[in-house]
Order: sequence, then structure tokens, then C-alpha cells
Amino acid sequence: MDGPPWFCPTSLRFKYKCAVRWGEVTGDKKVCNNNYRQEIHTISAEHRTETQHTILKMGDPIHLKDEGNKLFQAGDIEHAIECYTKAIKACQDKKVLAVIYRNRSACFLKKENYANAASDASKAIDVDAADIKALFRRCQALEKLGKLDMAFKDVQRCATIEPKNKTFLETLRRLGAEIQAKLKTTFSTDSRVQNMFDILLDEEMDKDKREKAANNLIVLSREDAGAERIFQNNGVPLLLNMIETGKQEMVLAAVRTLSGMCTGHKARAMAIIQMVGVDKMCSIMAVDNEEVALATCNLFQCINDSLTGGDKREYGKEEALVLDASKDLKTILLALVEMVGSKKVSGHGRDQALNLLSKNVPRTVKKGRDNSRALFTIDHGLKKILKVCGQVSELPDQLPMTENTQLIASVLLTKLYDDLSCDPERNNFRDICDEYVKSKIDPNDMDRTIHAINVISGLLQGPFDVGNALVGRQGIMEMMVALCGSEREVDQMVAVEALIHSSSKMSRASFIITNGVSLLKDIYKKTKNEKIKIRSLVGLCKLGSAGGDDYSLRQFAEGSTEKLAKQCRKWLCNPKIDTKTRKWAIEGLAYLTNDADVKDDFVEDETALKAMFELSKSTDKTIIYSVACTLVNCTNCYEKKDIIPELVQLAKFSKQHVPEQHPKDKKDFIDQRVKKLLKAGITSALAVMVKADSSILTDQTKEMLSRVFLALTDDPKDRGTIVAQGGGKALIPLALEGTEVGKTKASHAIARIAAISNPEIAFPGERVYEVVRPLVGLLHTDKDGIQNYEALRSLTNLAGFSEKLRMKIVKEKALNDIENYMFEDHDQIRQAATECMCNLISCKEVQERFLADGNDRLKLLVLLCGEDDDNLQIAAAGALAMLTAAHKKISTKITVVTTQWLEILQRLCLHTNPHVQHRALVIIYNMLDSDDSELSKKLIESEVLEILSVIGKAEDNPKRQQAIDAARTCLVKAMDLGLIKPFASPS
Repeated sequence: MDGPPWFCPTSLRFKYKCAVRWGEVTGDKKVCNNNYRQEIHTISAEHRTETQHTILKMGDPIHLKDEGNKLFQAGDIEHAIECYTKAIKACQDKKVLAVIYRNRSACFLKKENYANAASDASKAIDVDAADIKALFRRCQALEKLGKLDMAFKDVQRCATIEPKNKTFLETLRRLGAEIQAKLKTTFSTDSRVQNMFDILLDEEMDKDKREKAANNLIVLSREDAGAERIFQNNGVPLLLNMIETGKQEMVLAAVRTLSGMCTGHKARAMAIIQMVGVDKMCSIMAVDNEEVALATCNLFQCINDSLTGGDKREYGKEEALVLDASKDLKTILLALVEMVGSKKVSGHGRDQALNLLSKNVPRTVKKGRDNSRALFTIDHGLKKILKVCGQVSELPDQLPMTENTQLIASVLLTKLYDDLSCDPERNNFRDICDEYVKSKIDPNDMDRTIHAINVISGLLQGPFDVGNALVGRQGIMEMMVALCGSEREVDQMVAVEALIHSSSKMSRASFIITNGVSLLKDIYKKTKNEKIKIRSLVGLCKLGSAGGDDYSLRQFAEGSTEKLAKQCRKWLCNPKIDTKTRKWAIEGLAYLTNDADVKDDFVEDETALKAMFELSKSTDKTIIYSVACTLVNCTNCYEKKDIIPELVQLAKFSKQHVPEQHPKDKKDFIDQRVKKLLKAGITSALAVMVKADSSILTDQTKEMLSRVFLALTDDPKDRGTIVAQGGGKALIPLALEGTEVGKTKASHAIARIAAISNPEIAFPGERVYEVVRPLVGLLHTDKDGIQNYEALRSLTNLAGFSEKLRMKIVKEKALNDIENYMFEDHDQIRQAATECMCNLISCKEVQERFLADGNDRLKLLVLLCGEDDDNLQIAAAGALAMLTAAHKKISTKITVVTTQWLEILQRLCLHTNPHVQHRALVIIYNMLDSDDSELSKKLIESEVLEILSVIGKAEDNPKRQQAIDAARTCLVKAMDLGLIKPFASPS
């Protein structure tokens, strides 16, 4: 539906909305308010009769058709479709039915639903083969669907029936040219494809030419016609020959070309699976090369997308028989599960296999009932994933892994567990994990035992409840504490890590504080191994922060946490220590920065900040979560509960614990910390973290990064720095994917930047069009008022930038929400909405909404001009000035929508603000130029002439020159129309 429900002539909601909005304005706010209020209250009476009359006729197909026609002309396409659909169900007359189908086809064209438009037009043509309107509408729909030859036939028939119709002849010529160009491209593509393969497989050919041919082949495969030509010209066997060469650039080119060919084409993807083979694709992904593994992962993803709904083609009745993809999908799933636990697979290949399972196995929509893929993966692959979690790189005969592998496996375990829908399924998951851990614990084989402890660590980082249950079993915690005292350093390291992960819950932390603190201190003091020393320190850090940011719940003595943090910073800044070990220093700071004293000391240490930011940009992406936690703590952007003073007093009276805020957690200190973080280069570090692998960058991590960005954009003076360091671009993916809270926070940060920045600089290239959807999302009524306001301001800025952006805003269906906020009680939100509409008014589709009959949009604009707020008047009068300049009909319509129009215009012309006055005089000129002689005469016969004369005779004044010039132009126009005569000069 094009407009808000209360703009519809058959709706009774508009009168209630207006009564609420305007009935609250006090009588002394402005001179004419009583008249405006009375006029708005009459709207319900004007429409009640028409509404009741329409309801009586709803069973008659003729009246339903007529009602649909009226709605279509008013721009209310959704309700027009509803009327036509009801008419079709009720109609028995074939000729009338054909007209209704033809009309509904026009609606579907407007809604860009081209398949339904073509279908309805065909039904009309079945009744009357010479129905020229239906033929042309089907032609338009078929053209949009890419069926140029069929569209050409339809317009050819139209031109035969009406040979002098210029529109038909122009369409005929254009479609003919497009078909010829397409044929030419198709025939020339065959030779180009063969030529590219010849160059690629010729070992004596220059390297530059081969690289160029490879890139051309990849580009060609991304176009549907090009991909089809490669496939038809024996392309798949030739691509396999390229893979067999074993050369990296050849393998990459072949795999990327196959990805392009499989994208969005189910039949071709299935054929390529059969010709290449799933095992062959897995063997390519298993090689120890990150680029090749990633490219092959993308190939699998393209295949999966095409087989599970990415292909929108209609294959007809044969689809169920020929294109049953379930077997291929099952084969791919089993192959990926086997890769997870295979020693023949490289670390990069294992990462990508886990990534593919993580992305495609769990349900994308939790409301869907089918979680069979998750259950299948748990039955066939859970133990293999646990095996990955249990690997200890310091021991011999371990699986090849990267620094990210075990964290990706933990993330996959979380997603599988969250995808389970009932207790029996969760119990089965826990039982498999329990059985696996029990089978590995062997007092006589410490290697197997620490494997089991490492599995528990992996579960604690993944589905915490499962890992926590295992830790709670008799003997497990005691075994972890005992291993801390082992003579083998690897046993100590694994045990300390497990203790760190298991103390996430307050109760568990209390147990370890009682039983393990002294042990961790002994390890820290006695061990010479830096890796164990830093891990034991992190264990102490975590235990020291068990009270969170509650100042009254400090676990250690005053000053102890500051000493721990100082040691963490020292390790963090030591470049001689390896990245994996320094990562633990950030882990410690992530816990300790709950303490405001630690936060303040940390942001003061610019060297430590820069060291953390540099580490966040390293290949080890497991560090991202710890960095994000640290930054959230430093900026205090975590979720805070509102403190109600009455409840605090009640809690104190009943001797309950009341959390206390640290003095350094007040806004002044937070603002200072944000400034120091920006100075140290936080934005560029965040931009790099956002680009991390999707499995490592979980939705929770994205939410934390969004929170940090929002905190950084709080001060408008800092937004330019954030844009300069790439913050605008980094926010877009955070606003499009993640948790609802995270997407809202990122969208809010984008709104803050877009409201005051040049969109070309903040969001370069095509990215500027991607920000529109998140901003429109902030207009929903479930968002906060400040989010609504910031979104409206940012959309106003974007709408003033280019026509293409205005069309994008309209296409995202933002107009209804913007119109809603023009009724808002809050003055700033109403002003922002009116300004946004003013900037959108130059868009033709928006103008049509104001031109359409049966709504009160134009009346609202006129009445807003009568408000007392200067900025609101500037926006509303500016919109009217542009509307009256674009459409002469609007000038006449203004005089019909409200009887107060002339009084409002006169007040605007006498306004002290030159911007308001100038816009009012432009409206007057447009009315004089509207070809409506009665309107022109009425204006000149009113006090408007006197006002124009006074303004026009004024001396030139740079501050008011625009208004003076506009008044003089109006007087000249009145003379041209013969409404006034110039003064005669004395002889």
C-alpha cells in the first residue's frame, strides 16, 4: 500500500489520528488554530457516507472493479489488488472478467511483480486476442522478466492493430535492437570461450596473457549467458584440466569459474557436481593453501545456495523428477563431516569445512520445524568436531590446524546445540559429549586425559551449559586442579586454560577462589615457561573480576587487580612473545577492565592500546572476542539496567546487596576514554575486525562491535575522524547481519554519521545505497524516539544528495513511516520528518501521492505551514513551493483542501524569517503562473497584492534580497496577466 492507512478515503482511522494530533494544541498557540482543528475534525464526516456506501456494494463485481479503479488512480495499489481479486472471485461474465484481469495486471506492473502481471494479462488475452492494453502490459512484464523474444511478439501485434502508435513503434524498435545485440553477444561468446581456454592451457603463453584470460573467464562465468556458453562448449572438462596442472593461479581461476557457473542455476550446479565429483572438490579444499581452500569453500556455498532456493527459475513439471537435490546435498554434508576429522586435510581446509557446516546446517529461521540437518550432523559428526576441540598442538600426531580452528569448532558446537528443538535432542547431544570425554580419560595415559580436558575447554567456549555440566561431574574439577601441579608443562597449560574457561559462572569462580587461587599463584611464581605463566595470570584476572563492574564486589584486595592489569599490559607490549601467548594478555584485560581503575590506566597507556589494535589485525582471529569485550568495558556500552531509587532504598532496608557504581564510570570519564581510544586508532582496528571470517565473527561479537561504534559516534565532532579511518564502511555489514540489538546499534551509528557527513565520502561508491535499508529500519515504531529522529535526519541528508538515492528511499517503502512522523507530537521528530519529505518531494513518485485524490497529504502540508516553528514552516513551505512549481494542478488543489489556505499564505508572506517569506512568495508566484485565472484574480483581490507591493518596494537588502526579488517577480506576473496596471509616469 502506497500511503499510511489513515490516508485511504475508505479508512476511518485518519480522523482519529488528526483529532489526537491537533486536538492537543492549545488555543492561544496561534491565531487560527481553532479553525484548523475544526476543519480537520470534519474529515470523518466527509468520508463516512462514502465508506458505508462502498461496504454495501462489496459483493458486486462491477462495483468492486470500479472501487479498484478509484484506488489505483489514488495510488493505493495494495487495496486495488484486493478489490480486483474479490471481483474476479465474484464475476461470471467472461468479458468483464478479462477487463478485471487486465486492470490487476497493471497493478502488478506497478508493484514490480512481473510474473503475476504477465499471467493476468494472458488471461485477458485468452478472452480477447486483440485486447491491445493487455498485450502491451504482457509485453512490458515479459521484457522485465528477460523474455525479449516473447515481448517482441506481443508489441508486434500491438503495432499491427495500431500502426501509428508511437509508443508501440518505439518499443518495437528498442526490443528488436536488444534481441540483435543479445544474439551477437551469444555467437561471439563461443569463440571467446574457446580462445581463453587455449591461452590458459598453453604453457608457452606469456604469464600476463594467461592471467588476463583467467580473469576474463571468471567475469564471463558470472553472467548467466556466459556461464551457459562455457558449459555448452565443453568447459567443465577443460576447467578440470586446469585444476590438474596443480598451479595455484590455474586452480584458483578454474574453481572461481565453476563458482560463477553454479551461482543461481540449480540444473547446471547439479550437472557440475556429477562431472567434477564431491570428493574431487573436497580434495581441492584440503590442500594447504588458504586462497585455494577459501575459493573452494565459496564453490560449495554457491552450489548449496543454488540447490536450496537460490535458483528462481521455473522448470515446470519435470523439476520434481530431474532436479531432486536432496541426494547431492546429503553427499556434500557427509563429505564435509569426514573432512573435519581427517588427518589428510590441511588446517585451512578444515577451517573451511567447519565454516560451511556452521553456515548451512543450522536453521536460518528458528520457526522452521525441520532441523534434520543438525540431527544428521550430530549423529555422524559430533565426535569428529569434539576430536578437533581436544587437539593439543604441543603433543605429537595431532590434526593439522590453524590458530582459528578450535574456536570455529566451538562456534559450530554452539550453533548445533542451539538448533535443537526439544529436551530429548539436547539430552542426546549431552550424552554423546559425556561418553566421548569418559572414553578419553585414562589415568595411565596423560595424553588422552589432557585431550579430554581440552574437549571440555572447547565445550565451555561453545555450548557452555554442556561443558559446565561436564565440569560439575565428580572428579573433573579435582582432576583439573591436580593437573595444574603436574611436572609436564603441557599438562599445566591445558589444565590452567580449562580452569579459566570453567570459572565463567559466579558459583564456579567462588569454588576456584577457594581451592585454586593459591595453586595459580604458585604456578605463576615457580614456572619459567612464559606460556604457562601468562595463562595462570589470566586465571587470576578472571577470578579477580568475578564481581563484574559492581564496585562493592571486589574479589581481591585493593590494588591487586591494578597489579594484574599492569603485568598483562607489560606482556601485551612485548614483541618478543609470540602472538598466541600475547593473546592471553588481552584475555586477562577483557576480565580486568570491568574495574574502572583498570580501564582508566589502560587507556592512558597508548603503547598498550596500539599493541592490542595491531594484534587484532593479525591472522589469529580468535583474539577478536577478547578485544571486543575489552573495548565494550572501556566505553561502558554494555547493557545497563535502569536503577529505580525507590527499589534501591527498599533493597537497603531489607539488607539486600545493591550494586554500586565506580566514580570513574560516570559520563565525563567515559567521554575522556573514548577520545583516547580514537586517538590510538581504534576505528581502523574495528574496520579490520569486521572483515574477519563469519564463523569467528559471531553474532554476539558483532553486537559488541556495534555497541563500541555507537559509543564512539556519540560526539558529533568525532564522527569525521571515524569516517576518515573507514568506520562508515565497516558499519554497513554490522547493520545488515547479526542480532537485532546489534543491527539496531550499528544502524543508529550509521544514522549519526550520515546525518552530518557527505555520503560520497562516508560511504564511497555503491555502499551509500546499502545504508538506506538500515536507516529505514530505524523508523519503525518499536524503535526509540532518538533512533527515529537520527534516522529521519540522515535520510534527509541522503535525499538531498541525488535522485538515485531518493528513488532508493522510496523503493524501501520509507514514505509511509515518514508521513506518520509528520503527525508526531514531538516537535523535533515532526520537524525532521517534514524536512525529509521536503527533500523527497522532487521525486516523481512522491509528487504523484500528493496529486492523487482521496487523501489529506496536501492539506497536512498547508496546515504545517501555519505552525509557529520557523524550521517546520521552512520545510513545509519549501515542499509546497516545489510541488506547485512541478504541477500547476497543485495550486488549485491547495484552495480546495482547506479554507484557511489564503490566511496561512498571507501570514507566511509577512514572516520575519526571510527564508520562510521567500518560500511563501515562490508559492504565490506559482499560483499566479498556474493558468487558473480565478485563483490569480482571487489572490490579487486579497491583501496579498498589498503585501507584495510593500515587499517589492523595499530597498535592496542582502539578507532579504531573495524575498524582495520574488515579490517583484510576482508583481510583474500580475501585470502580464492584466490583473494590475503599472503606475503612469507624469508628463
